[in-house]
Amino acid sequence: MLSRKQKHILLKFFSMFSVIRGYNILIVVIAQYLTSIYILAHDKPVKSVVFDVNLLLLVLASAATIAGGYIINNFYDSEKDLINRPIKSQLDRLVSQNTKLSFYFVLNFISVIMASYVSFKAVIFFSIYIFGIWFYSHKLKKLPFVGNLTSAILTITPFFAIFMYYKNFEKVIFVHAIFLFLIISMRELTKDLENLKGDIAQNYITIPVAYGERMSKIMLSALAIITLIPTCLLLFYFEVGYMYLFFYLSLFLLLVFLILLWKSTTKIQYLILHNILKFIILAGVFSILLLDVSVILNRI
Repeated sequence: MLSRKQKHILLKFFSMFSVIRGYNILIVVIAQYLTSIYILAHDKPVKSVVFDVNLLLLVLASAATIAGGYIINNFYDSEKDLINRPIKSQLDRLVSQNTKLSFYFVLNFISVIMASYVSFKAVIFFSIYIFGIWFYSHKLKKLPFVGNLTSAILTITPFFAIFMYYKNFEKVIFVHAIFLFLIISMRELTKDLENLKGDIAQNYITIPVAYGERMSKIMLSALAIITLIPTCLLLFYFEVGYMYLFFYLSLFLLLVFLILLWKSTTKIQYLILHNILKFIILAGVFSILLLDVSVILNRI
């Protein structure tokens, strides 16, 4: 049996894990390594990529920065989250705001220190990234369009760190990035619909608040149609191996998303739409393994 003190420590741990969304950070770490192995450094032996100390430091710096970003975002959104996510908010509040802020500064400091072992450019990159996350959470998040665009850019920024490290400028990489950016943009706008009640209460001028649900749905539909462009390019113009299965699945899920979107009016329904987009992103991460299985086996 756990003592009261041990239970208290365990609850604090789960609270902080909830605040930094550790499961999301784990997915980003996996995605960065898979992207490095299969796409950015596809001409290098797998071992040289996996055991590259500089890559490890960049990935860990990204993880620390993202964790810090979730903390500062949680700090500014604490009142709104009480309305939109009451259960999660109660768990998050087991850790004091002062503790969260202290951990935020420690994580950002660790991120910059790790980046300094790679290069001065990496330090500049992560310093700007840290500032960008803070500025988004403090100011930009409450602005329509600007907030959504900034959030989508910040979400894919960790991949730019390893992109610049390997300096691989193949066209297929940019098309993959555009596809991911569009899906993330759709997710951000869907989140705004999901959190409409809390945003109104806290004076967040998001797209649904400023222009209404109907206009938000029109914009989501337009984004889904635009997503067809990179999807078709990846299916019919570039070599993506067995990953074509993922892109066909994405087309199907986006069709389901659009059908459900125009029938959705409640928070639960918007949450389902949000989860469809999250599943596409998650499936996309692991489908990288399908790019070229035979080549990977030969590189081990």
